[in-house]
Amino acid sequence: MTATQEDRDRERRRVIIDAALACFLQFGYAKTTLEDIARRANLSRPLLYQKFSNKDAIFAAAHESVFAGLYPQVDEVLAGRGSKQAKLARVCELLLLGPWKILEGAPMAKEFHAACATLAPAIAEKHARKRQSIFHHIFGDRLAAEVFALALDGLTVDTPSLAVLRKRLAVLVDRFAP
Repeated sequence: MTATQEDRDRERRRVIIDAALACFLQFGYAKTTLEDIARRANLSRPLLYQKFSNKDAIFAAAHESVFAGLYPQVDEVLAGRGSKQAKLARVCELLLLGPWKILEGAPMAKEFHAACATLAPAIAEKHARKRQSIFHHIFGDRLAAEVFALALDGLTVDTPSLAVLRKRLAVLVDRFAP
């Protein structure tokens, strides 16, 4: 495969994933069809099957896409200068508030959030371990990292607005890293 063909394939996957994410957030997983995704991506259904084996695979890729691009930015924060509180706040802004902006206001955001753990448990677990590792790096304490991650998860249980979530996060960061 040539570099330009690889670029086209990568771009086509990106278009499908973006279209799928929009459909899942608008209609929910159960009501989103491959036809919906194909239409939104301006592609044929058979072309979807060339890139993904089924709707579950597309969902998993959409879930993965929400977080995957954030980790290089997180690594920069961890490697940079700053207080524990500043690093923790910035990391949480990237890992929680960034993805929450994508979900906020979407009709099926709560369902998407819940479906991630149900339909793509391996991906959800991988990201939970990654977050745990990041918080361990900041705190230098595995138990504190675990408790913080659990508390962080609790901030979103009632699907708050971004403004409310931002306030809750500020309180949590201040308590864990004064």
